[in-house]
Amino acid sequence: MCKKLQRKENNVTEEKMLEQAAADIEKRIKTSLIDRGMTQVQLAELLNLSPQWVNRAIKGQNTPKAINIRKKIYKVLGLDD
Repeated sequence: MCKKLQRKENNVTEEKMLEQAAADIEKRIKTSLIDRGMTQVQLAELLNLSPQWVNRAIKGQNTPKAINIRKKIYKVLGLDD
């Protein structure tokens, strides 16, 4: 197999892994919110953030701000193992 094709296949595999990780994060947070009877809007208010930023973080956006928000979400929801 040529190296270029192998790199392309590796990139596709890595992207799929990232998508799955983002879906897992979203599912974990949303399940925790449901268990607590809490909405994303209520979570955003609790964190003093816009609902849009909370949603981006929950959806797995990989910016430094979204990562920081996820850390706060994990702490608030008791998910910071």
